[in-house]
Amino acid sequence: MPEVKIIDPRQAVNIVKGKQIPVRIDDETVKVSIKDAPVKVNVVDHDKAIFEFNLNMQRALNGDLMIFDHKDIDIIILLEKKKIVAFAKDLMSDIVYGAENRLFEFLKKRGIIAYDSIQGGNVYGSLEGLILESKDKKIEPLQYTLFQISEWMKTEKPYFEAVEAHDEMMDDALLHPDAESSTELGEVPHEEEKGSILQRGLFAPYLYGRYTY
Repeated sequence: MPEVKIIDPRQAVNIVKGKQIPVRIDDETVKVSIKDAPVKVNVVDHDKAIFEFNLNMQRALNGDLMIFDHKDIDIIILLEKKKIVAFAKDLMSDIVYGAENRLFEFLKKRGIIAYDSIQGGNVYGSLEGLILESKDKKIEPLQYTLFQISEWMKTEKPYFEAVEAHDEMMDDALLHPDAESSTELGEVPHEEEKGSILQRGLFAPYLYGRYTY
């Protein structure tokens, strides 16, 4: 094993980075290189932004995307036809049409669908529109469409909360009424006849002109 001699610090020399200096250990010369540490540079493109969003979405067998986040409607993106279709989740009503109309008005103003393509679909209560082609190569139409649909869902959140609050209020009024809106069992005495429709002493023309007793 070669011997290593300790040099007096007063005899030390300054070492310049990037150069080699010879070191002699018992007739064996070892070259020591001191290299500059690598410099890491992160290039940030301020023109790009990352957007994160969540959707309750499934993919059909043919690749179409089905979005089920809304309480009243289902949204389908037909990839081959480049079309967005909204269907009633359960039964068609004014509430369902209102939700479909708000969706397409939102997408129309965001430049997602063509103004003159919005129309009723071949399914009762559905509404559809064509997705515009992107002239900007930096914008991917499908990703941008999904992002804007998620933004529209945020605008519908107050409606969801109002409906849930109303349902909870009605359930609470039925299950836990206050003293003014409820009576104890037996507090109101039973009467022989209730309401305004008489059950006796009526002439019944459909019973061959007989009276009811």
